[in-house]
Amino acid sequence: MEHSAHYSTPGPRKNMSAISIRAAKLGDLDAILSLERAVFATDRLSRRSLRAFIADPHRPLRVAILDKAVAGYGLVALRKGSAAARLYSIAVDPRLARRGVGRVLMAACERFAIAHGRSALRLEVRRDNAPAIALYERLGYLPFGQYDEYYADGAPALRFAKSLTAKRAKR
Repeated sequence: MEHSAHYSTPGPRKNMSAISIRAAKLGDLDAILSLERAVFATDRLSRRSLRAFIADPHRPLRVAILDKAVAGYGLVALRKGSAAARLYSIAVDPRLARRGVGRVLMAACERFAIAHGRSALRLEVRRDNAPAIALYERLGYLPFGQYDEYYADGAPALRFAKSLTAKRAKR
């Protein structure tokens, strides 16, 4: 189940070059878990699941670092035999919303998908998460469906996808 952080906290934009992306390390686990609790009221990933994603040999959990702290994470799922990767979860520290962290994380997730031979990235987002939907649309994601009662609280999810083939050709 995909998680989408809310990007509604106003604030000045930080220099996006100050945001770095790297594979998560076990030492990041507490910060990622705190972020998970701060961002999501339901449908949270457990400590055990997060630890497993961090330890995965393909390292699908990427963290955004800003001012030497975890500012967000993106988690990409790769299904064997599928041409598309799936954005399983993304979260941005609410105190750092609207400062480019989500955009930089999305670009990193797209690069990860391309590096693993995927031609598209798909995601689900709560239908009532207008800021996240606006970000995905600005980044070129197109809606292609909906899941009713997708989240634990019964909220529906919109499905979006983006072709990564043009990005692959530019590499």
